[in-house]
Parts: sequence; structure tokens; C-alpha cells
Amino acid sequence: MKRSFYSVAAVLVLVFTAGAVYWSTSHQAAPQSSFVLLDGSTRTTADLRGKVTFVDFWATSCTTCVAEMPKMVATYDKYKNQGFDTLAVAMSYDNPSYVVNYAKTRKLPFQVAIDNTGAVAKAWGNVQLTPTSYLVNKRGEIVKRYVGEPNYAELDRLIEKLLAQT
Repeated sequence: MKRSFYSVAAVLVLVFTAGAVYWSTSHQAAPQSSFVLLDGSTRTTADLRGKVTFVDFWATSCTTCVAEMPKMVATYDKYKNQGFDTLAVAMSYDNPSYVVNYAKTRKLPFQVAIDNTGAVAKAWGNVQLTPTSYLVNKRGEIVKRYVGEPNYAELDRLIEKLLAQT
């Protein structure tokens, strides 16, 4: 009885270890997208490579989005000099003048894009709920998806781990 218990336990450890290794090495590439920034310039998914990037879909009408924005700013400020970036993507239903006003009055230090057509949200998994965020590694792969406000202590640990990778 004891022997079979240990055998089952050993098999379970192997299965979970293999699953963890598979998960950690099989990230999905971020979808090819073109982001129109508030200044009229564009940025593409290819531009995310080489940095760890937090891509956040949000709206000025989303109370959770607005409430978490100071935490996003603090996270950006904490890691920006280490190869971290943030891209806030306003949803297509958000009034562009509200987005511009919000970014300007709050002095958002990171780039803000407006998804006028909804094509970017659609490409990134048909995002409909805000906030929905993605953490993208230096290779341009999605490491984690958050629906709702992330746990920022856990996010910080994951950012630090990804920044340490080459």
C-alpha cells in the first residue's frame, strides 16, 4: 500500500513538473497589431520585442481602470529604466477626447493608444471586458493575461523574473 502511494506520488510530481515546464516554455506570440498613439504615430507588436511590456485595454468610463491607473504608473516608473514598458490601449467605444484629456491631466508617463476600430481588441482575444491586460516578455510572447485589476505584488514579481531573462 505504501509503495503504491509513493509510486502514484512520484508520477504526479513528474506530471506537474512536466506541465510547469511546458507552460513556462510555450507562450503564445502576441498578435500582430498596429497601435495608433495619441500623438498620431503608430507602434506595432514588433516594437514590443526587447522589452517586457504591460499592454492594458481600458476605458475612461471603467471605474476599475481609472482606480488602477496610479498603480500602473507606479509600476511603470519602478521598472522603466530596466527594460519595462506599458502601453495603455483605450477601447473603441471610448471618446477620444476623453482619452486625450485623461492622459494629459493625469500626466500618464507611458504611451497611450486609441483602438478606434476595435481591431486591436479583437486581435488580442476579442477583448470586451476592461481592464484586460497582457504581460508580454522580451521575445514578444504573452506570458500572462489579466481580466480585472491584477495583484500588483504578484505582477511585480513576474516583471522582475521576466526582466532578469535574456
